[in-house]
Amino acid sequence: MAETRADTNKEPDTGAVTTHSARGNLHCITIIGTIEGHQEAPESTKTTKYEHVLPQLAAIEESDDIDGLLILLNTAGGDVEAGLAIAELIAGMHKPTLSLVLGGGHSIGIPLAVAAKRTLIAPSASMMLHPVRISGTVIGAPQTYEYFRQIQARITRFIVANSSVEEHELSRRMMATDELAADVGTVLGAQEAVDLGLCDAIGTLHDALAWLHDAADKRKAERAEKQKNDEKGE
Repeated sequence: MAETRADTNKEPDTGAVTTHSARGNLHCITIIGTIEGHQEAPESTKTTKYEHVLPQLAAIEESDDIDGLLILLNTAGGDVEAGLAIAELIAGMHKPTLSLVLGGGHSIGIPLAVAAKRTLIAPSASMMLHPVRISGTVIGAPQTYEYFRQIQARITRFIVANSSVEEHELSRRMMATDELAADVGTVLGAQEAVDLGLCDAIGTLHDALAWLHDAADKRKAERAEKQKNDEKGE
């Protein structure tokens, strides 16, 4: 029975790791599969659980031993509010943050990608833009459509505020009817995502790590200079 209790209380495997090098310490988290919210996904579905990611982000921001955050992202989307919750925390961090889109950064994965201070996309990756979709029973009432509109507006505002995409172009691509079978939206290749302003550049893991270390070095220098000036002021 003791072994069973130990297994039950074991820390969940979140796929996170902290790397240590001569240049500093970087923490890496993965956002993959379906973003799981208040409802649990089927056991056969690969998920990212927001209740695992949120405390990690708080700990990373507070830790003196971590200089920057690398987010490896490959997701088809998922729960909108859970995705936005993760994205808001990432966007509010002061430490250098970089997201690298691998495979796909679709649906709510787009706010998650642009939330970082820099967003790279792998040459073979893609991003899918589409309006909010809800499965299951929907009450066909004006209030329902207004709720959809409000959710869509929240997503659009966040993406525009955290990237260089133009709002009218973002909305146009989301509502395109000639690219996806039996659906509306747009699939963007890596270069298209950069041209549109959702990603800063096409890049690799090496590019991501180099930028994070440079940004961390710059932040350290700025903080040292501020401390020096504060001491002079005293």
